[in-house]
Amino acid sequence: MESKTILYIILAAIVALGIVVFQYIYKQKAKSKIYLLLAFLRFVGIFGLLLLLINPKFAQKTYTLEKPNLVILADNSTSVTEKGEELKEIISKIKASKEISNRFKIADYKFGSDLNILDSLSFQAKNTNIYKSLSSLKDVYAREQMVALVLSDGNQTIGEDYSYFKTDRNNTIYSMVLGDTTKYKDISVGPIQTNKYAFLKNKFPLETYVSYQGNTPVSVSVSVKMNSKIVHKENLKFNADVNFKTIAIQIDANSVGIKNFEVEVSQLVEERNIKNNRRATSIEVIDEKTKIALISDILHPDLGALKKAIESNEQREVSILKSSASNSVLEDVDLFIFYQPTAKFKQSFDFAKSKNANTFIITGSQTDYTFINKLNVGIEFETGYPQQEVFGLLNNAFTKYDITNFDLTDYPPLVSDAGPILITSPFETLLGTQIKGLNIQQPLLSVIDENGSKRAVVIGENIWKWRVQTYRNTNEFINFDEFIGNLIRYLTSSKNKSRLNVDYEKVYQGSNNTVITATYFDEAFLFDKNAKVSIKVTNSDTQKSQINPMVLKNGFFEADLSNLVAGEYDFVVSVEKESKIEKGSFVISEFDMENQFVSSDNLKMEKLAVNSGGKVFYPAQIDVLLKDLSTNDAYVPTEKSTENIVSLIDFKFLLGIIVFAFAAEWFIRKYNGLI
Repeated sequence: MESKTILYIILAAIVALGIVVFQYIYKQKAKSKIYLLLAFLRFVGIFGLLLLLINPKFAQKTYTLEKPNLVILADNSTSVTEKGEELKEIISKIKASKEISNRFKIADYKFGSDLNILDSLSFQAKNTNIYKSLSSLKDVYAREQMVALVLSDGNQTIGEDYSYFKTDRNNTIYSMVLGDTTKYKDISVGPIQTNKYAFLKNKFPLETYVSYQGNTPVSVSVSVKMNSKIVHKENLKFNADVNFKTIAIQIDANSVGIKNFEVEVSQLVEERNIKNNRRATSIEVIDEKTKIALISDILHPDLGALKKAIESNEQREVSILKSSASNSVLEDVDLFIFYQPTAKFKQSFDFAKSKNANTFIITGSQTDYTFINKLNVGIEFETGYPQQEVFGLLNNAFTKYDITNFDLTDYPPLVSDAGPILITSPFETLLGTQIKGLNIQQPLLSVIDENGSKRAVVIGENIWKWRVQTYRNTNEFINFDEFIGNLIRYLTSSKNKSRLNVDYEKVYQGSNNTVITATYFDEAFLFDKNAKVSIKVTNSDTQKSQINPMVLKNGFFEADLSNLVAGEYDFVVSVEKESKIEKGSFVISEFDMENQFVSSDNLKMEKLAVNSGGKVFYPAQIDVLLKDLSTNDAYVPTEKSTENIVSLIDFKFLLGIIVFAFAAEWFIRKYNGLI
């Protein structure tokens, strides 16, 4: 209580006493015991009222005994299945110990890739993330003393290295190593690195490694199979010093479809774990080469420059054709580039229009502008103008795709004899036009997007000089080639207007991450969250099917297929009461990371414990662990005090005393006939 408050209380007592003395002693001439009683009652009442006005505050302290937390963290992954019963017995023995329960608040959790409350142990988790589990506990018990007991084989498959985990000062980690810690001779295949997709008639890389654990020299053979056919085989030798070798090969993609790969190393004598002697993956070979027709009736350096720039991406193939090329030749063309077209181009223009194909028109001094005006392609030219030099101006407001990396520095002018133009369709200017240093507000290169059809128009020839200037500036053609490549990519892409869209991987490494998502839109192309979307998955070998509803997430529907076994599957996504369906197929590679380990990692488990001030134990030392926890002076209940500040006005009995004092005074005065 503050000294000022004490002074006020003393002053209140003096005031109350003064009033009583004045009323009952000074004014009353007859002194009797009844007046002393009345004076006392009035003093109590007045002093009580003044105390309520001062309202002093009092501190109340309560004391509680707080136990430290003992958190049991049990590994629920498949790698500890063989030690499952032993793990359960250890947990039961800890919970049954009276010394432990009297000293600690016990909580138990299980973990695989995530941390969960331990209700039961199934040992079905496909991944182990010890670091993430410890981090979660660190947040939960941030303000409390915690002793964590990690029961695991120490083999982590995902996440940060847990042996470097840093605890708070009030947290300690004990570890108990499950499983065999003996280092056996073992040979294993590492992860296979390859592309998800490969293009037909191309080569694609496949890379992995073989590692050896042991001291004696060994010799093994490694084979790479594609759809059960050996495509590569070699012999490797290892010893205590040479225990790691890389396998890197190039494989031909000769046919379209999903290709299953298996890398297998021969078994060592007395090798205990042969599950890690093979790895499998899959890729899909696709034929997505874009075929482009560059149609021209003249010879010009621009043709070669365009072909080189476009084919810098190996998935594009450019054919230079005459305007008289037959329809059978043009049938497989994805994009038509018309270079300085004239009336002779009518047949090829009509064919491109009948296919609703995208087009790219490049004009020049030999272009028939009257012919183009009759084509109704959304752009009209005024004719009869002389040749002049036109420079390009980059339009930084262009929105169709990113052009920020394109540099026009020192680019020479193009030559054009076109007059003012009128574009009658929706368009965007990619490059503006500058003549004699003046921006004439006319496009030099523009793109038109109308009714799902895309067109690009360049008004000028000698674009080959731009490619040459790029090389002068940078000693490579990348700036120009990427500029043309991005334009071609835009012209050859088609917007997906399907109301039902499905997103999935062609190949899943193990079933743990097999997730397929879908979006469904109503007729106004707004996401329909009320739609009922389902997926039917069929195993290609057994023809066994299952139907799962797809769960609504944040803006999409999701199907978790982690219960599927390895194999090839076909699926159909459908919407209830709608005819919209999407089909596809995928492969689940047979792989379980938890089966790749030969023995427990006791060294990391020991490092984890020692770094936090704890200790490492083994199942046979369970009694030693219990004794350490029950006798260690660092883990004892602590007494904590809680101070609660209470105002005097909160004490109801004081109000009762005041009321009683004034009531008793009034009653006694009336009873004795005093006024």
